[in-house]
Amino acid sequence: MTCASCAARVEKKLNRMDGVTATVNYATEKAKVGFEGPVAVADLIATVEATGYTAALPPPPAPPAADPQDRHEVADGKAQGGELTALRQRLLTAVVLAVPVIVMAMVPAAQFDNWQWLSLTLAAPVVVYAGWPFHRAAWTNLRHGAATMDTLVSVGTLAAFGWSLWALFFGDAGMAGMTDSFRLTVSRQAGGSQIYLEAASGVTAFILAGRYFEARAKRRAGAALRALLELGAKDVAVLRDGSEVRVPIGELAVGDHFVVRPGEKIATDGLVSEGTSAVDASMLTGESVPVEVGPGDRVAGATVNAGGRLVVEATRVGADTQLARMARLVEDAQNGKAAAQRLADRISAVFVPAVILLALGTLGVWLALGEGPQAAFTAAVAVLIIACPCALGLATPTALLVGTGRGAQLGILIKGPEVLESTRAVDTVVLDKTGTVTTGSMTLRSVLVAEGVEERDALRYAGALEHASEHPIARAVAAGATARTGVLPAVDGFRNLPGLGVEGTVDGRTVLAGRERLLAERDMPLPEELARAKAAAEADGGTAVAVAWDGRARAVLVVADAVKDGSAEAVRRLRGLGLRPVLLTGDNAAVAAAVAAQVGIAAQDVHAEVLPEDKVAVVRALQAEGRTVAMVGDGVNDAAALAQADLGLAMGTGTDAAIEAGDLTLVRGDLRVAADAIRLARRTLRTIRSNLFWAFAYNVAALPLAAAGLLNPMIAGAAMAFSSVFVVANSLRLRAFTPR
Repeated sequence: MTCASCAARVEKKLNRMDGVTATVNYATEKAKVGFEGPVAVADLIATVEATGYTAALPPPPAPPAADPQDRHEVADGKAQGGELTALRQRLLTAVVLAVPVIVMAMVPAAQFDNWQWLSLTLAAPVVVYAGWPFHRAAWTNLRHGAATMDTLVSVGTLAAFGWSLWALFFGDAGMAGMTDSFRLTVSRQAGGSQIYLEAASGVTAFILAGRYFEARAKRRAGAALRALLELGAKDVAVLRDGSEVRVPIGELAVGDHFVVRPGEKIATDGLVSEGTSAVDASMLTGESVPVEVGPGDRVAGATVNAGGRLVVEATRVGADTQLARMARLVEDAQNGKAAAQRLADRISAVFVPAVILLALGTLGVWLALGEGPQAAFTAAVAVLIIACPCALGLATPTALLVGTGRGAQLGILIKGPEVLESTRAVDTVVLDKTGTVTTGSMTLRSVLVAEGVEERDALRYAGALEHASEHPIARAVAAGATARTGVLPAVDGFRNLPGLGVEGTVDGRTVLAGRERLLAERDMPLPEELARAKAAAEADGGTAVAVAWDGRARAVLVVADAVKDGSAEAVRRLRGLGLRPVLLTGDNAAVAAAVAAQVGIAAQDVHAEVLPEDKVAVVRALQAEGRTVAMVGDGVNDAAALAQADLGLAMGTGTDAAIEAGDLTLVRGDLRVAADAIRLARRTLRTIRSNLFWAFAYNVAALPLAAAGLLNPMIAGAAMAFSSVFVVANSLRLRAFTPR
């Protein structure tokens, strides 16, 4: 495909097939096709070929090559191959030969005797060889009864070249001593003495330059996706019968154990089975701080082991890995179209025939007004040259390419252009509490001791006892005690008391830990100061664990689901974007109110004790109030609400169900990224709209100027080429987007 009209034609032909729904993207040069019934892939390819183009199924993902240049060849195919090289050669030929032709036409002092014949000698290769892709495409389209932007360029340049040949061989322009002067507007002098070789060669050179820089810019626009695809490891050290065997990554299977040494990339998603280390996930999530991992922790492929030796059990390989899913999401988003672009495509489809009719009308009107065939012809050629709809076709795809690619680098995955439309209107953001605003796991917050009791003793006794339990609260106490006191003592006679707590012997002392009721039943009530502290902690959203030994209640340990670092800042950023934050949780009202107060959410915007099925009802209720709702969540119980919301933001650290239901995925699981995601989506949408405005405004303004004779065809060609390059360059500004 060479222009937006090509993409529109292919899409139209595919969609006319029974049971076929197709979207053709000019910038990515891909068609995404859904079909049902008796249609086969061969039928789709045959339809594209019958339209005058070629098509093939995408090749299966190739294993990473050792040479980065080879990887670019695999990822970039056409643009990295011979086609871009051929385009560069034609451009260089056109520039080298067209510049003298333009100089001689524009500078009378350079017009020596018979200069016009040298111009013909130089211009002919430009029009015929350098402009051959335009003529070939125009002829192919003509055979299929269609017209594209190539038709306009081919007809315009050949008409200018043909007129010049007639003037040189049959008019007065070939006479020795003939002079010419360049004008920005259409000349009205006698037609037989005027040649347009500078227009024919200059337009070809300008449009080739536009095509070349457009192709290079499109490659840069897709660089983020190519970088994402190249992140993975090339080979892996698999443990086979107790020894390491290095094999290509394609041979790794689920269940294999492989070794990752310091500095190596983790080959695929898996669970750490041996070793501890820090893992640098910045290339995948945008998070600059390495994450500590140990046995039982999940790790993602393409992240880097920054510390010790790890043995990892592969849980996902190939297309199922987080990296592959990210790349798939980004590519799907880049293949989509925003509503505004669909309108532009419909306009492009009828634009070229309309321009040809306008050019013929311009020719007829000028002749009818008695302006002469030369002036009429020049105005008609200017109309043909100026009217390229390529800027319309590039407006959305290039911005999507850059925006979604930049998002992938920052750990923000945008599923499609429809998402961008939603972010503009969102005014309310619903935040799930557990796992989104908070860590989702209990941690030891504080230790309250009775008079005369050492905090270290309370932690050692309670921690040792709770270490023998699997309850989430017990694990939080044990982990906190270990972190603060070191190795915990052994427990004898451990006994679990369902619904109440645990008891056992530590260092020869009988220790109880659990609910206040457990101690009361053993006639060990909490002292007044501990009872007050316990009540205050529970009012603040904590869960209290009473601890007693030697027949007396001696301490209260407070555990809570800790608020994530940055959640309060994230809420401030969301407010700064004009969004009203709402907290949603299944926890009790006291816990919800405490978390809301910590992060800065108003009490009236807290919905507590909400069942999973009721989360959807809360979102619907807000929508019924006329609000456009974004939902941020991470769990299976959030999936339905994410789907119901106008915009769903799934935490990438959450469940697959939540990620599938969301419109945006925040790979890092940091709520602050939600604000960045909305900013990036809005910025991308603004870029698309400004691109479309420029493309429409350009054509609306330029066509009347050309028809009125106020544009020389060569100036029209330069302006047309610039419009496409401008749109791509405007989109590339999104690469500079930075998180706050």
